[in-house]
Amino acid sequence: MGHHRKALRTTAVGAVSATLVAGGILGLSPTAQAASAVRFVDITGDGGITLKANVITPAGADGTHRYPLLVLPTSWGLPQVEYLAQAQKLANSGYIVVSYNVRGFWQSGGEIEVAGPPDTADASKVIDWALANTPADAQHIGMAGVSYGAGISLIAAAHDKRIKAVASLSGWADLIGSIYSGRTQHVQAAAVLDAASLVTGRQSPESRQVFNDFYASNLTKEQDLINWGKKRSAATYVDQLNKNGAAVMMANAWGDTVFPPNQYADFYEKLTGPKRLEFRPGDHATAELPGLFGLPNDVWTDTERWFDHYLKGEDNGIDREEPVQLKPRSTGGYEGYPDWKSVAATERKIALAGTTTIHTNVDSGADGGIVFLSSILDQVAQLPPVASIPLLPRRWAAVWQSEKYATAQQIRGTAELHTTVTPTKESGTLVAYLYDVGPLGLGKLVSNAPYTFHGLTPGKPFSLGLDLFSTAYDVPAGHRLALVVDTVDPLYIEHNPSGAQLTFSSPANDPSYVSIPLRKQ
Repeated sequence: MGHHRKALRTTAVGAVSATLVAGGILGLSPTAQAASAVRFVDITGDGGITLKANVITPAGADGTHRYPLLVLPTSWGLPQVEYLAQAQKLANSGYIVVSYNVRGFWQSGGEIEVAGPPDTADASKVIDWALANTPADAQHIGMAGVSYGAGISLIAAAHDKRIKAVASLSGWADLIGSIYSGRTQHVQAAAVLDAASLVTGRQSPESRQVFNDFYASNLTKEQDLINWGKKRSAATYVDQLNKNGAAVMMANAWGDTVFPPNQYADFYEKLTGPKRLEFRPGDHATAELPGLFGLPNDVWTDTERWFDHYLKGEDNGIDREEPVQLKPRSTGGYEGYPDWKSVAATERKIALAGTTTIHTNVDSGADGGIVFLSSILDQVAQLPPVASIPLLPRRWAAVWQSEKYATAQQIRGTAELHTTVTPTKESGTLVAYLYDVGPLGLGKLVSNAPYTFHGLTPGKPFSLGLDLFSTAYDVPAGHRLALVVDTVDPLYIEHNPSGAQLTFSSPANDPSYVSIPLRKQ
């Protein structure tokens, strides 16, 4: 089995490396190709392990001049050549760029720690190495990465005050809030990460146990899981990060099925230093992907501008732009806001009147889609998951609809569900969906979110407040919105005992509603 996995890893690294290298070469402009050739090096990481890395210095660097340093940890499951195209461009514009394969993956030593303390220590070791072995300027150091590299970069900036600027792309600030939101396991996302690491890396015993406990819904291990995730979340260290004063840029996709946008937005509001937040259509890391092949890309362009200003002191205007930049899923242009709270200028409530009971354990047909695929289709073709709202079986789905809107409704931000639920069992899971419903009753998914409860008293009502995943979506005039709630979705693990029922009601002293955040018209 070990030989088979090693063979798979070797084959995979060759295929991925060849693809990225080819993309980098094809994507480079003649001036970018003038940068120094890639130098592959071994760097000693925390505990003495070997980190496989590559270094690119500006063309003509002779040691008489110091250059700002950028450190790029790799994404989950990708090899060290991942950033080659962008590293060449950055080196050509005056940076020393060190990209390294994070511990536990590919040819780097150690085991996968999922952005644990050894990964944070590795980042500082790479900086130490670069300062000792390249003409890097110790006063001008930045970190950036996509996905796994993004999370490590944020955490490292909280622990190493030498890091002056960060670009965290498609990453996380709250790991538990990402894969265990609403106390519900995001099983498809976890399974993709698990499978990728088994092929391309070596999981530590702790990481393997966390995956096993996660899948098994082991409530006796729930607090251990939460504590494990907090240790690996930049949100835990936000005060430290603010004290260090690093300039933080974060970018993510509306449909990220691994790290949903809410947790980035919440973290952004807690930052007190220079900061920027960007959201675009797409799924996990799909917005940045073209740039990895050297193609023109908004995310990487803004990343370079961010570093140019905060590491090189260039007056390129990025600090004077509105710091929150959103690209809606249904229009082509960017919108700027002074902060996240200003994204939604007002709200409109849809009353969830009456009393509705649904049975559990059956998928009604309302779903959040398929990890990666559904949001990519939304990104490239504006085709989100759909459901025929009139045909949803009311035995398994609760449905409420708004009136038809005379004008377009520009949803911006986080919709909130507030309702009263009466369960027949002590545990259960529900999933809420917001749909844009056209004249023929076909609903396009606007947002969704899961919620799980345990240890409640059967037959006793409880008040539920649930934030749906943040989004930016324009509902056309003549359409209506629908809120659908069911209990099964392939994206999530559900916890409904056999035969359970959920009743939704709207007491007079606590009416039920879904609050829709709207842009200023």
